[in-house]
Amino acid sequence: MASNEILICGAGVAGPALAYWLRKGGFTVTIVERAPAPRPGGQTVDLRGAGRTVIERMGLMDRARAESVDQRGLALVDNAGRTTARVPADSFGGEGIVSEIEILRGDLARLLYETTLPDTEYLFDDTVTGIDQDADGATVTFERAAPRRFGLVVGADGPHSVVRTLAFGPEQEFVHPLGLYTAWFTAADDDLDLDGWFLMHNAPGGLVVSARPGRLPGEIKAGFSFRSPPIAYDRRDAAAQRELVAQRFAGVGWETPRLLRAMRTAPDFFLDSMGQVRLDRWSRGRVALLGDAGYCATPLTGLGTSLALVGAYVLAGELAAAGGDHRIAFRHYDEVMRPYVRQAQRLPPGGASGFAPSGRLGIRLRDLSMRQMTRWPMRNLLAAQFAKAGDIALPEYGLAASVR
Repeated sequence: MASNEILICGAGVAGPALAYWLRKGGFTVTIVERAPAPRPGGQTVDLRGAGRTVIERMGLMDRARAESVDQRGLALVDNAGRTTARVPADSFGGEGIVSEIEILRGDLARLLYETTLPDTEYLFDDTVTGIDQDADGATVTFERAAPRRFGLVVGADGPHSVVRTLAFGPEQEFVHPLGLYTAWFTAADDDLDLDGWFLMHNAPGGLVVSARPGRLPGEIKAGFSFRSPPIAYDRRDAAAQRELVAQRFAGVGWETPRLLRAMRTAPDFFLDSMGQVRLDRWSRGRVALLGDAGYCATPLTGLGTSLALVGAYVLAGELAAAGGDHRIAFRHYDEVMRPYVRQAQRLPPGGASGFAPSGRLGIRLRDLSMRQMTRWPMRNLLAAQFAKAGDIALPEYGLAASVR
């Protein structure tokens, strides 16, 4: 079997982006997705650096800008809600902590999904359960659909990738925890005035409470982050997860009680640990990994979306350039992406402890460093950190974009 028929697992950002470019290269694409439909909402993600370039090459920049979230920047606040430090969105040429173009993950995923229609087949409410490779292709079994043959399989199904587990091995071999957990959810609250800012409050014990504007009036994208050794919890039991978060943040100031109440009924509540995915190679036989499944950098870097978009463009381009010879294409994919991924996975100064200091002194020092971010010499150090988003020379593969 030729490698022309490709199965992608995951319909988030990376999967549909890959499908778009693969169709431009003449491949037949099927995407399987665990959710029953494209996932709406979610938190904001950045369009920056080379990721922004890929969106431009797809002809989607105007639509992305039209759906972007208006945010003035990041502001740190104390118990009383007083601002202790600010970094405006236009700092660092619009490529800072809050970038010039921020879009809800669900909105970006929907744009990419719509751009792949009607040329891409979608299998929603399903997932891969087995991959049996041979010299001519791979037989894939599904939870619901009948078994099918494909030339190649791509795992674009996030840091807890099913495809990676089936083809490479157990998750614990590749996911490196940062000792940090985050719960995200949407709150509707017209009384909490953010004034357009992404507000963040730190409390002793490595606790972080955040609230930022959504795209709709009165919509708030909230988060609770906390540092902790590994926690055993049922990823399917949202009620128990909510209780875990509520206990961690009991007694914390600022708007925490209000946000905890909103968390109790939020329909999109999601809790997960932060960890980086690291592999020596992103392919095994006829299976390849893309985005968070292969090289999750964590939200601390702000580069997950760029890695997904750039990786999709490069993987599809290399497959097209190699005439479908996956061995050549996968090798070149690794060669082009590896330096970019290596840079992107370097955490900002302080890493998890810089984001969530444990003590009051650490919080005060972090506030001080934030106030110095736009001044010399801190500005130069941070500019180098943010410049990593564009630290790759994107090849020209001749995959012409069409504006939709």
